[in-house]
Amino acid sequence: MFKPFATRFLQHLTNQNNWSREHLIGFAGKVVQFDVALMKTNLLILEDGSLAIAGETATPDATIHAPPSLVLRLLAKDEAAKTQITIDGDAHLATELSKVLQLMRWDIEEDLSHVVGDIAAHKIGVASHKIIQETKQQSVHLAEMLVEYWQEEKNVLAKKRHVEQFNTEVDTLRGDVARFEKRLEKLTRSANKNHTP
Repeated sequence: MFKPFATRFLQHLTNQNNWSREHLIGFAGKVVQFDVALMKTNLLILEDGSLAIAGETATPDATIHAPPSLVLRLLAKDEAAKTQITIDGDAHLATELSKVLQLMRWDIEEDLSHVVGDIAAHKIGVASHKIIQETKQQSVHLAEMLVEYWQEEKNVLAKKRHVEQFNTEVDTLRGDVARFEKRLEKLTRSANKNHTP
């Protein structure tokens, strides 16, 4: 039941955002799997550049992975989190589809105008945008609080400065080990020359 409804909605969304077809038509027949927060969804790009939900048995050409902790950081608008999204398979396909989905907008007012008329649809649309904006803002605040809690209280997530410090220390250690190996190699050669009869 969900799959046909979701497919119709995706095709409707593609029709409202007709510009998206030219970006996707070159990938017709390809499947991208979104593995986000322990849920997997396969999207199929159709011949006309629109989108449909693909079957669970479809073999993805690309997979976009985002663990639950990363989703919270993305909601909190942590730009560094975007760099930690991993892609398996066709990275160009996954990147292009992600860009298109981020830019798509659902024109709720247009759809409502067919049911309740233009004026009522506009008023409902304005109210909906306010509710959506408020919900989005509250979600971002909640995500920021959870990230801070997991960083400060539970130490589940590492702070950016701690990760950078760790990376610097690893680089320093790597350099020290390389210098030690060269000195050891030099001492070994020197010791071998001294023991040669």
